[in-house]
Amino acid sequence: MAFRKTYVEVTARIDVDGRLTPLEIVWRDGRIFAIDRVHEAIRRASQRVGGTGIRYLVSVNGREKYLFYEGPR
Repeated sequence: MAFRKTYVEVTARIDVDGRLTPLEIVWRDGRIFAIDRVHEAIRRASQRVGGTGIRYLVSVNGREKYLFYEGPR
């Protein structure tokens, strides 16, 4: 299975300590997916499609997904 990096819009909250918490994902076609829970946020590299940054393990509609924050993108 081939994986491909897709940049999406994310609505997030930044607290007073500067921690960024993703709240929802806005897909390219306009669909909005609420993030039910953020399980972890750690600095990692993407093994499948490249890039490095903060990797969030999130639950969306009961399914766990990885979401990456790579600097300004």
